[in-house]
Amino acid sequence: MPKITRALVSVTDKSGITDFIRELASFGVEIISTGGTAKALKDAGMKVVDISDYTGFPEMMDGRLKTLHPLVHGGMLAIRDNAEHVEAMKKHGIKPIDMLVVNLYRFEETIAKGASLEEAIENIDIGGPAMVRAASKNMKYVSVVTDPAQYPRIIAEMRESGGSVSEKTNFELARDAFSLTARYDAAISNYLQGIGVEEGQFPLTYTVQYRRSQIMRYGENPHQKAAFYAEPFIDQPSIASAEQLWGKELSYNNIMDADAALDLIMEFDRPACVILKHSNPCGAAQSTSSLAEAYRKALAVDTTSAFGGIVGLNRVVDAETARAIGEIFTEVVLAPDYTPEALAILEEKKNVRILKVPAIVQGPQAKKQLLSSRRVTGGLLLQERDLGSVDLAQARVVTKRRPTPDELEALKFAWRIVKYVKSNAVVYATADQLIGVGAGQMSRVDSSRLAIIKAGNAGLSTRGTVVASDAFFPFRDGVDEAARAGATAIVQPGGSVRDAEVIEAADEHDMAMIFTGMRHFRH
Repeated sequence: MPKITRALVSVTDKSGITDFIRELASFGVEIISTGGTAKALKDAGMKVVDISDYTGFPEMMDGRLKTLHPLVHGGMLAIRDNAEHVEAMKKHGIKPIDMLVVNLYRFEETIAKGASLEEAIENIDIGGPAMVRAASKNMKYVSVVTDPAQYPRIIAEMRESGGSVSEKTNFELARDAFSLTARYDAAISNYLQGIGVEEGQFPLTYTVQYRRSQIMRYGENPHQKAAFYAEPFIDQPSIASAEQLWGKELSYNNIMDADAALDLIMEFDRPACVILKHSNPCGAAQSTSSLAEAYRKALAVDTTSAFGGIVGLNRVVDAETARAIGEIFTEVVLAPDYTPEALAILEEKKNVRILKVPAIVQGPQAKKQLLSSRRVTGGLLLQERDLGSVDLAQARVVTKRRPTPDELEALKFAWRIVKYVKSNAVVYATADQLIGVGAGQMSRVDSSRLAIIKAGNAGLSTRGTVVASDAFFPFRDGVDEAARAGATAIVQPGGSVRDAEVIEAADEHDMAMIFTGMRHFRH
């Protein structure tokens, strides 16, 4: 590759730019620059050709027009070994531009701050993407640098080659550049699609880009290939932004289950623990005294299923809790942080993955109403995240008997849990411990029976518990099962054509029942 002789520099993110350009200049590279970038480089004592001096055309219209010029785009688009292109360059005085150093106006950050439409539009970069695309199209001859993280690699290669950048590197830079402009245009499209859309409606088009962060050994099963992709600009607790402190790479199933555990553990304000298996809670508890107590009570719900499970905690993990977790095989532990002693104890288990998600302690208020998606063959399903909540103290009591204060606290706990159980979902609980879980059954009464069986297998009594159902009981049989198990109160959405029959059954058993009017299917 020929040496880099001329570079055009125009950056919004100026981190590292002066050092990078100083290195380029040491190879004899001529630097052309625009506006604020030119000023920053001159202030650092570097020789810079202003873009207006280079093109003979002033920057104007508040900087909207400065690089959209044949001397700029011709210098990047010209094929160096094409005789006609070379002749056109000579005829029109176009000089080759061998490197473009550009990053774009901060449109995504601007709209994330809740900017006005006018401010958002002013932060739509035109010249930058146009140059990036032009230079990237001519990747055989032009190096396109769009990220400060690329600077060290470029300088290292130029030092080794005496001032050149290889075609292989140029291809990889151009590939990243086209991904950048695709993501940038997608952000603009999605933003504008949401302007003027009636509340509750969805845009006519929806475009999104993810960046690959991990290639996995396999997917859900060993015969399936898989990779993990992360969203840019994640601004809330997520597995994608979690810090892994210890252990092997997360597997496909680890990520699926850890995501569900993170969602559930953030429902609690008091010290709490949840244990999940195959994205279903198999244990959950909260405590007024210690995190270790919450873990032990959660584990007691189903010690068999907890083997190889995912543990979520909403407080800093101490040594006592770490020792308790270490007593059985655990795939993943996620928590806001760990004491040094706790981390040392957990690191003795070579197969555990340890994740740090500091914002867990913020609870539900850290969650944001984003769109969740699910791919189906030939399409994509989009919906708002299920952040719906109901104040059970203000909800409709439909039975003759109202819940006692203790029952109400237990109903609140159970209602938090059932939202994260695969439908059809029924759970039995006390005020601070999950007792039995019935998940994913084709009939609701079977889910109720399964929850009772699971409680019995764990040696836990359902006497005096409460029941939560993610959707209405279509028949009275679910209520009758709960009564036989010794449950005293029920929370459910209501809405069945047989609600009167279900309420009558609860009254017959002297049970209290609350209708929330809100369903929590989870498929």
